[in-house]
Amino acid sequence: MKGRRQTVRLGAAAAAVGLILGVCGCASLQTADTAQQPAAVHVMESRKTPAPAGVAVASINVPYVPPPNSMDLCGEPVPLERQDVYERFDKEFTLVVYNHAQVYLWLKRMERYFPAIEERLHHYNLPDDLKYVAIVESDLLPNACSPKGAAGPWQFMPGTGAAYGLERRGSVDKRYDFERSTESAFLLLSDLYKKYHSWSLAIAAYNCGDKRILDESRIQGVRDYYDMRLPQETERYVFRILAVKAVLSNPNQYGYDLPKGWGYQEFRLDRVTVSLSRPMPIQTIANAAGTTYREIKRLNPIFRSDDIPAGNHEINLPLGTGKTLELNLRAGNDVPARTVSPENSTAQGTEFPDPGAPDVTPASASSPSRIAAAIPSAKADSPKAKQKAREKIYRVKKGDSLSAIAQRYQISTQELKSANKLKSNDLQPGQKLRVP
Repeated sequence: MKGRRQTVRLGAAAAAVGLILGVCGCASLQTADTAQQPAAVHVMESRKTPAPAGVAVASINVPYVPPPNSMDLCGEPVPLERQDVYERFDKEFTLVVYNHAQVYLWLKRMERYFPAIEERLHHYNLPDDLKYVAIVESDLLPNACSPKGAAGPWQFMPGTGAAYGLERRGSVDKRYDFERSTESAFLLLSDLYKKYHSWSLAIAAYNCGDKRILDESRIQGVRDYYDMRLPQETERYVFRILAVKAVLSNPNQYGYDLPKGWGYQEFRLDRVTVSLSRPMPIQTIANAAGTTYREIKRLNPIFRSDDIPAGNHEINLPLGTGKTLELNLRAGNDVPARTVSPENSTAQGTEFPDPGAPDVTPASASSPSRIAAAIPSAKADSPKAKQKAREKIYRVKKGDSLSAIAQRYQISTQELKSANKLKSNDLQPGQKLRVP
């Protein structure tokens, strides 16, 4: 019994000595490791369960990105010297600048949509900053739809959309039309600015409604966005636009470097105007044009069902397929649809045949004669013919825009500007443009 007690005492003493040596060793190792990497930010929490044996624990180094010291919105200074305003902006800036995947998607989509948006802003003499509203509203996704019923790239509610020319009739919803909704958004924002003489309030009213801003201004006795208590979404809305502007207007400053040519290209389309006496399945149009249902839906988000309803419609098609649609319909029924002429974008197509008629057979692998009919002759494909076809002169009409003309001829806005050595997007009626 006595021997056992001595053994226990000796064991406890040995354990204590080992514990002291171990602690000293750990401390010395930790000090040495820290001294070797003074700049690293180490995440060390002694209360956490240690990593299993054999698993390496990497240090985490997250650089701090400070927000800009000053900001303006559409030329109006933002009072960042106020602590409450600074913190509201800092929150949104931090959420945006560290959202790496989303920022790169925005940068890619900007290459597709911003040229047309910027051109229309210039046309209406509106501030360039308004283009960032579309990013906050929809991430530049034409098919965006909110749980509250706002739809399209500029997120119009049904009533407001109808008031600004974006009516919804049956399965056709023009709020999803990128060009039309862009025009309507700028008209609405312009009207709101004329009312409030403040872009921050005009943009806030765009988000939560003109009536809400008027009511809150009357109740609170203020007419300054930064002083006004508003719904949580609107409280953040203007600051989120400011944060998006800060990062996307100078992405390299914040570590974003999208290689040239990696953005999404502008759509190059054929536009066909059709008149339908009765609804026609989108699949029938896709087959006749030699494309897919998915592509027709992607390029025409205004059609919200599987059918295009009766009436007059302008349909976007992949470049080169408008003529295919025309020829296939002509071959089946001798009743053509007509591709919109670049010189006359309002040209009307003739009526499509009854989709139930037995003679209508769209182009497909099982109808080689109709596919062959859509192929131009070798003479038309000669280099001389191609060169002549490229040498087009367009005379600018009143109301024309550079982006609209470029889209009619299936070229990018930048290509049209380069071909005519234009330094701005300004056009004058009667001006002649060379179309490459």
